[in-house]
Parts: sequence; C-alpha cells; structure tokens
Amino acid sequence: MKRKIVSKMLALSIAMATVATSGAGYAMAVPVLAAETDDGISLMNAGDYTVNNGTLDFGQGTARITIVGNDEQSLVGKRFEIFRLFDAENSAGGESINYTFNAKYQEALKSVVAEKLNERDGSQLVPSQVTEYMVIDYIQTLNTNEVEGATADQVLEGRYSSFRYFVEDVRDEIKDMGITGDYVYVNGTTSTNTITLSGLQYGYYIIDEITEQAGDGSDWFASSLCMVDTANPTAEINIKSDYPDDPDDGIEKVVQEDDTDEWGNSADFEIGQTIPYQVTTEIPDINGYETYYYAWHDQMSESLTFHADKSDISIVISDGSKNYILTSGEYNVLTSGAQLDEGDTFVIEVQDIKRIVDREFSKENNLGENDYTGITVTLQYEATLNDNAVDETGSQGIGNSVRLEYSNDPETDSTGYTPFDTTTSYTFVLNANKVNNHDRVLADAKFRLYADEDCTQEVYVKPADGVGGNSYIVINRDSLGGNDHTGGTTPGNAVEMVSDANGDFTIYGLDTGTYYLKETDAPAGYRQLLDPITITIDAEYNDEALQSMSANASIISFYDGAYSTDNVQLNTDLAAGSADIQIVNEVGTRLPITGSNAMLIMLGAGVVLVGGAAFVYKRHKKATED
Repeated sequence: MKRKIVSKMLALSIAMATVATSGAGYAMAVPVLAAETDDGISLMNAGDYTVNNGTLDFGQGTARITIVGNDEQSLVGKRFEIFRLFDAENSAGGESINYTFNAKYQEALKSVVAEKLNERDGSQLVPSQVTEYMVIDYIQTLNTNEVEGATADQVLEGRYSSFRYFVEDVRDEIKDMGITGDYVYVNGTTSTNTITLSGLQYGYYIIDEITEQAGDGSDWFASSLCMVDTANPTAEINIKSDYPDDPDDGIEKVVQEDDTDEWGNSADFEIGQTIPYQVTTEIPDINGYETYYYAWHDQMSESLTFHADKSDISIVISDGSKNYILTSGEYNVLTSGAQLDEGDTFVIEVQDIKRIVDREFSKENNLGENDYTGITVTLQYEATLNDNAVDETGSQGIGNSVRLEYSNDPETDSTGYTPFDTTTSYTFVLNANKVNNHDRVLADAKFRLYADEDCTQEVYVKPADGVGGNSYIVINRDSLGGNDHTGGTTPGNAVEMVSDANGDFTIYGLDTGTYYLKETDAPAGYRQLLDPITITIDAEYNDEALQSMSANASIISFYDGAYSTDNVQLNTDLAAGSADIQIVNEVGTRLPITGSNAMLIMLGAGVVLVGGAAFVYKRHKKATED
C-alpha cells in the first residue's frame, strides 16, 4: 500500500515588520517564525524565508537563481530547502571556475564520496581520508556533458543519471546528520509563475522541494527532484515537479445524460437506471520516477450502487493518435480494505501506470527520458440509482465525488491527492390526486405508467415500502436486463397503482421527458378515461446544480358526445423535485325514460278494473254451480 502524506497546513506568522527593498527592487529576505504541528514538531526553523511577489533578496552577494514553475501549476504554496554545497570562484576572464567546500556540508560530502569510491575501486576509505579535490573530481566523473569555463552553458544531466542518484544520497546524508539548509516558502510569484532568489553568494546549490500535502486534497502538489546548479552570476531552473492534470483544469469528472448522450456535471435518471461516469486526467512529466501510483477514490451517495464488475469498467490511455485499453490484470478494484480512505465507496488503482505508458507510448530521448506530453487517462464506470433516491429527490441531488491519488515524490513512495470533483444526478416525483368534477376525492381508480403513446412500453412500479402515504417507486428496465424502457423481464413485485381513500398516489424516481399515465379502471360509477394522460417533465441546469423545473399535462376526455383536451401547467416544487396533477372523472347522469304520470295512472286504473271483473266472474260461477 502507498504511504500517504498527511501534513498540517503551514501556519506562517511573520515576526518582523516589512523590510525596505534594496538592489533591483527585490525584497530583502525576512525570517519567519517556525510553525509547529499539533504534536510540537517544528515544520520550519529560525532563519526561514518567505517569497512575496516572486522575489527574495538574501543580501549575501550578487548571484541569482530563478525557479520557473510548470504551466498552469502555480509555485504558490511550495516550499524549498536550499543547500550551498560549494562556494564558487570565477577566474578574471571567466574561462575557469574553482569550487571549495562550504564547511557546513563538507562532512556529508566526504561520507557519501568515501562510500562511492569504495564501491567503485574496492578501497577502504573512511570519510576523514577524503579530500576536497577527491570530492570535486568524483563529481566531475558523473558529468556526461562536461564543458569548461565559468559562464559556458551546461547541459542538464538526465533524470535517471548516476549524478541524480548521487545528489539524492548527499541530500539524505545531510538530513541524517541533522543539518538543515535555508527554507524558502513561496507566498507569491511573478505574473509568469517564477520566483527569483537574489543576493546569493556564488556557489554550487542543491534546491530540494519539500512541499507537503494536506491529506484532504486541499493542497495539490508533487515534489520535484533535487535541482542543482551553479549560481555565477545567474541560473535558471525549471522545476521538475508535476502532478496529474486534465487538459483544461484539474481532474475532470462528468456524468452522461441518457436523453442526449452528452457528458456534463449534471444529469437526471429514473430509479433503477444505470448511470455512466467518466473521469479524465493527464499524465504528468513522470521522468525521474521508478514507478508511478495512480488511483481513483470515489465517494458515492447511498442512493447509488457501484458496479464493481470489471466488465463495467474501462481505463483508456491515449496520446491522441493511439488508444490503449488496460487489461483486467493491470488494475485493481477495491471496495474494502486499508487502501480506502474514510468516506470512500471504492478505489480503482493502477500500481504502476508509468510502466504501462512507457511500454505503449515510448518516445525516449538520448537521456532515457520519455515524452509524456498530451497523454491522457480516461476512466469510465457505472452505478445504479437505487431506492434510497426517494430521500434525495429535487434540488439537493445525488452526489458522486472522485479524487485522484498519485505518486508525488520521485524519491519516496509517498502519494498526494487532487481536489475532489463532483457530479450530481437528479430524479423527480409525481403527486397525483383523483377527484370528480365536484371536488370529491375518488378511491380505487387504477393506473399504469408507460413510456410510449401507444402504451406498449410499461414503466413498472412497485410499492414504496416505508416511504409513507400511497407511494410507488419506478423500476427502470436497466435493472431488469433491458435497456431503459425496453426489453428485460417483468418484475415479480410490479403492481398497478390505485388511488387511496384520499384519492392520492405518488410516483417516485421519474426522469425528465414524457410519460403516459393510463387509467386502467375507473372508480365504481365513473367513466374511465380512454386516452392516456401525457405528462412532460423538464429541468434546467447550470454548471453546478438544478436551477428550475417545470411540468405540464395533456388530458383528453369524452363527454356529451365530444372529445376535449385540457393542457395544464402543473404546480412544481423545485426543492422536492415534485409536480402535482389532479385527475378528474365527471359525475355521470341517469339515462332518460319515456311515458308520463297520466299514463301511469290510467294503466293503474285498468289493472284495478280487470282485477275487479275477474273477481265478480269467479263469484257468479260459484253461485251457478251451487
């Protein structure tokens, strides 16, 4: 596992008043108080310096070193330790240069060179036997670009050269001996992202970046290799540190909107639907690293279920003309374990992305360094919007954040983090109320939801247990083996929606777009709506969040021998992400009958007469027989 550097922010308090400028407008070096961590360990030592406005004058001499930052990666917040290993003296004509020990570091230099000479020659030297000339001559043997003279241009040694490793050994020995250099903290740069250290003595300098990074990603740094140059009278050093970037501005995470297939910061979905995510970064200049760790830390809302299967994950490295897709064995998907930070849902890690990039995109120069310009890494993965989304409807949205962990020091296995980048997904609610045209609520009306006007693509729903009220949750067909609103299996828990005693029912987990709500059975005594109700939900987003929503409905009814269509703008609640619709059944009247009251009276009288005649006849017949 990578060792993560978690540092405290440097709390610098300037202990002295501003010193008047001198020389060519450079501020004199101002000591600052040592800052301490919570456990009392000093981060800075007395005699440290801070750079304001890109300039710092040490007031010791006339030499100058300019440090140039990388494009779009500010030097502000970086911290350097400066060691003057040797004093330098130029000849009068500049045709020669002579180096002599800076007594502060000579024992460290002797110790390292004694070990190197013993390894090379099989000798048994001890540091006290190593002379100044032996040290200088040994360093000269590491020079593959030897030039004469004090002012001649010096070609840089490669970042995999023996000289680089020697310098690191010297630096480590200095620190092991408890010796410190001059600490410089960058509070401000020039407009061209440079700092100039002026007022230096002529000398041979190591400049070591020692910037530490906060574990929360609020700082974003990578440490440089040790930089070495002779200041006589000037030297310009391009900082070798770098960190992953996206082609525009930091790590870039986007989510794909299913209705348009476009990638952006926001999108909307149904519950049960698959959400595609994409993260893009750029490979930095990682020359000087032996290996390079690369890992995405993702923190998902509980309303999202991550697809951990590698078949749903893709990592593509590209230089614009060639794409390389990482094989399953070249990365790990971790959903538990020590690699996960607090709050992480999962980590996708590439233990050594440098090995893969160097193999697939080799552009080595004569120093064995690769050209990483324009090489991007694109990670794609998926999650399902689950039932917990009923608690995150509306403007709050469903967040998903990612940050990149990366190697940030070529000389250790420490890592740093980019800031988090977040996308937000949204889902919506429909509140329906069933009434008659006299505002009496109607229970037991039945409905089904469809994605097409012909009502062949049912949008299945299930009871929303535990939500409260008469509620239902959408089951998108992505979670049934289908594709959005087509295919897949019919879920066993799918139900028909029924209005309750208050005439209400609620549907959670709707996407933007058009739905068709069909009444499949009207309440007893009421005419069923034969045509489905067309409901359209729209939402507007800016770069950050949901800005507005609207909804309308088209209701077709047939009464009094004619069709009528009502187009209704529905009331919406942005915070809740809900729209309200009232569905009306008109009260039916009784069918007409024929005849009148007089006819009924006459008909009644006739019945009486017939009945009376029959009675008289029966009595007369009985008397005759007797």
